Amino acid sequence: MDFFIASAHANPAAAQGSPTAGWDLIFMLVIFGLIFYFMIYRPQAKRVKEHKALMSSISKGDEVLTQGGLLGRVAKVADDKDYVVIEVADNTQVMVQKSAISAVLPKGTLKSL
Repeated sequence: MDFFIASAHANPAAAQGSPTAGWDLIFMLVIFGLIFYFMIYRPQAKRVKEHKALMSSISKGDEVLTQGGLLGRVAKVADDKDYVVIEVADNTQVMVQKSAISAVLPKGTLKSL
């Protein structure tokens, strides 16, 4: 039955590992860590920081766009709570979370639509 599988003979020189094998693995892990940091973590942290700055800069009278697609003017901002009242039409107000606001639009955007 030995003719189906070739006999494996141990090579004593190949049994010993290379002295740089451990450093190669560490170097590769460091490179992957740097790629992960610069391609994924850093841009996402930058976006989160910009969004927090946007949330803190919202004031009454700003024209905003929500993540759901609503356009409106901020009628009331509660500093102690995370909610904003947006007026989407005359006498029509909607309460949304500050985190649901995706952009502050330039003044006059609602009139041009």
